[in-house]
Amino acid sequence: MEVYLKNTFYFDYKELNVQKYITKIKKSSDSQIDKAKKLYLMIRDGFQYNPYKIVLHPEALRLSYLITKDYGYCVEKSIILAGLARAIGIPSRLGFANVRNHLGTEKIERILGTNILVFHGYCELYLNGKWVKATPAFNKDLCKKFGVNPLEFNGLEDSIFQAYNAEGSLFMEYLQDYGTFDDMPFELFKQEFYLYYGHLINRQIEDMYITETFPVNL
Repeated sequence: MEVYLKNTFYFDYKELNVQKYITKIKKSSDSQIDKAKKLYLMIRDGFQYNPYKIVLHPEALRLSYLITKDYGYCVEKSIILAGLARAIGIPSRLGFANVRNHLGTEKIERILGTNILVFHGYCELYLNGKWVKATPAFNKDLCKKFGVNPLEFNGLEDSIFQAYNAEGSLFMEYLQDYGTFDDMPFELFKQEFYLYYGHLINRQIEDMYITETFPVNL
């Protein structure tokens, strides 16, 4: 279990700005489950979901950098949750899957050329003696826009994308599972982006940026 608590290049939770960020929750007398629930909501709603600004550079996926922003996409938000969980002593790991978004916006489907979201990131936390999945990607306001109840996380059960929206229409379909990782598998992540979205990399199309350059003014 020790490997899931390590401070790493991506989960660099020992950095001063991360320690300051987590001070209040870390010093709380709440149980680990309650702390995990607070972390989840803080990340789900405190970082607006934004899949239009993706930087394929290792430095852009470090926890200490990610918390300086107020937005992120699924991989970034999962790294934040996993990294902050480790900072308060909760073992964590990352999981990745390809998902089909049945209610995706016309804009992003037009840009990507597909409704498949590649390398969707989620997080697994070790709580109460077992691994539970947490998916902090979609913030509450975005879910309201799509007519989907925001994903809740109780620390006891898996919390993953809903298959259907509130009206019973297909919402998300999991297609391929890459498994779980004790650290960010950057090379695999980059490989899959090139495979599916290679035509977009290092180009600007409408509001979409997928670049390998860091730092970048987005």
